[in-house]
Amino acid sequence: MTNFHDKVIYQIYPKSFKDTTGNGIGDLKGIIEKLPYLDELGVDMLWLNPFYPSPQNDNGYDVADYTAIDPMFGTWEDFDTLVQEADKRGISLMLDMVLNHTSTEHEWFQKALAGDKKYQDYYLLREAQADGSLPTNWESKFGGKAWSKFGDTDLYYLHLYDKTQADLDWRNPEVRQELYDAVNFWLEKGVKGLRFDVINVIGKDEQLSDADDGVGKKLYTDTPIVHEYIQELNRETFGKYDDVVTVGEMSSTTVKNGIDYSHPDRDELSMIFSFHHLKVDYKDGDKWTKAPFDFLELKKLLDEWQRGMNEGGGWNAVFWNNHDQPRANSRFGDVDNYPFETATMLAQTIHFLSGTPFVYQGEEIGMTNPNFNKIDDYVDIESHNAYQELKNRGMSEAEVMEIIQEKSRDNARTPMQWDDSKNAGFTDGTPWLKIPENYKERNVESKRVSQSIRDYYKQLIQLRKEYKLIQEGSYESILLGHQSIYAYMREYEGQKLLVLNHFYGDEAIIDLPQHLLKKEARYLLGNKGERQLEEKFMMQPYETVAFLLD
Repeated sequence: MTNFHDKVIYQIYPKSFKDTTGNGIGDLKGIIEKLPYLDELGVDMLWLNPFYPSPQNDNGYDVADYTAIDPMFGTWEDFDTLVQEADKRGISLMLDMVLNHTSTEHEWFQKALAGDKKYQDYYLLREAQADGSLPTNWESKFGGKAWSKFGDTDLYYLHLYDKTQADLDWRNPEVRQELYDAVNFWLEKGVKGLRFDVINVIGKDEQLSDADDGVGKKLYTDTPIVHEYIQELNRETFGKYDDVVTVGEMSSTTVKNGIDYSHPDRDELSMIFSFHHLKVDYKDGDKWTKAPFDFLELKKLLDEWQRGMNEGGGWNAVFWNNHDQPRANSRFGDVDNYPFETATMLAQTIHFLSGTPFVYQGEEIGMTNPNFNKIDDYVDIESHNAYQELKNRGMSEAEVMEIIQEKSRDNARTPMQWDDSKNAGFTDGTPWLKIPENYKERNVESKRVSQSIRDYYKQLIQLRKEYKLIQEGSYESILLGHQSIYAYMREYEGQKLLVLNHFYGDEAIIDLPQHLLKKEARYLLGNKGERQLEEKFMMQPYETVAFLLD
């Protein structure tokens, strides 16, 4: 198995990265054009969100063909060129595999609708209950019921997500074989990384039943059979290669399952994404609320996953940002008064943890939430649904828009800001999603803030490659109860790394334990320049600093 502990993975949302045709939508040629930029940053692998043919009801996660390229993004020639040109720079591609469901426009679903029994067995079709109610009382994760009428039959099909995303029946060996064939197709095309979308919900029971809570999550998430399926997926596809890196997106999972999914002896996945730390600003667990983030809860969750995975031999993918999350700097920092400090503190917190760091496009130049003030400027279906729902609850337009501005998935999806020319250098046409107004100050070419953030990212990426301590070290938190500082230690073969991260815009003092002060401390990296380690250590707003202790 390839060593991925020294790698840093960069996530590209192709639709918003770089448009070369003027149609306002990013494309594969745009990624090729920007490979020198990515090479200079020092990243090892590019995770691309889906570019397969799709009706785009869920931004490409409603796949209509697993082994084709949507013409909107380019051609086979473009794809092959991208693989070759990236490879010349030592960069490989990670593709998104959406294997829990297909689009209802997929040929399989269409054949099933047309009455083909073979393809009807590809999906979870059930009759209504005896009293005429839906097959189960489960909720869809996108709101509403998880069942829709299957054509003009008496059957219903399961969709845990949008009603145009029909869940596949993984209990059918023919379905599994079709999916393994699709994965192998891309591996043969030179892909070296696979990201499996919501992979821990594929293990539904044969007998589907009502849930006590009416939601159903527990009945299909992390079921024991999921591990068997992933082991089979490993055997039949990527496990035949010794240089493929895999990551599973795990919905509502636990540390114990996280260890099992990613422990090298279990032949499942290289690493997993978990999301608990990104729900600390959900009031009473509800995403569509406005609440300050709970810092102590954030630390507790990061600590629980770091300690648990480290001790159990699992492996974390560590990240703040992706295509479904608001920008972390807008969420956990102060992008107006401390743009450089906020971005670098958050980056250092993550990059020095145990796990493989993921950088989401634009994060490395300090891109922020756009704060659009009209709902029409947002495209995301989930945001529009939430807008209606919040209005129905009697909230004012202003209150609703404040929540949308903070929580919309479109916060991460605005086009990449390359320079200060029209449309931030993303397109000559009309961008599919509006460009944030601050693009003139926050862009790749901007010397003041963006370039200094990017230079800092380059250092973090380089240090991971240089230090076994950062790649392989154990993890231990210190001063977990401190109200504004997240501090932790990494240790490897006697060498220690002390990392101090201040999450607020005031000054804060940290009383360091005596045993640390007895060590020889060498400054490694910080966003306020070189510091000396002292017993009463004063930290500036959003300061981060790391010391090597010998």
